[in-house]
Amino acid sequence: MSGEGMPELDTDGTGLTVTIVSGLWHTRISEGLLGGARAVLAASGATVSEIQVAGSFELPVVSKAALEAGADAVVALGVIVRGETPHFDYVAAAATDGLTRVALDTGKPVGFGVLTVDDEQQGLDRAGLPESKEDVGGRAAEAALATAKILRDLRG
Repeated sequence: MSGEGMPELDTDGTGLTVTIVSGLWHTRISEGLLGGARAVLAASGATVSEIQVAGSFELPVVSKAALEAGADAVVALGVIVRGETPHFDYVAAAATDGLTRVALDTGKPVGFGVLTVDDEQQGLDRAGLPESKEDVGGRAAEAALATAKILRDLRG
């Protein structure tokens, strides 16, 4: 399981504004991701807003707009399930590369909660649902919070 060895992170979000940007594809999985991110952010004390987009391909541009509008961090959530065509590869690469570029271009963290899975069961296993093995949405929120705090401290 990829969650082994997970670090303990400082997730006190006091004074931080975080936007969750989530895709609408694969409803049950995406709702699980969103629930995990919401729970972590609610417990953190951060101010939270949410934006839903069509799918994972749209995550980078909306994440960048949220950060430029004043969010301290974004939690990007999406689900990309491999199909029979190369479409999966293009969308997964575009979302991953785009979100990385957004973080570097804005100098603000993007919690990466985009699942790239071979089938729906792999997504359900990572969605943060009661029967899931992992909570990728929650982990993405924790990473965004911890990184926002580090950047705030570095910038004084």
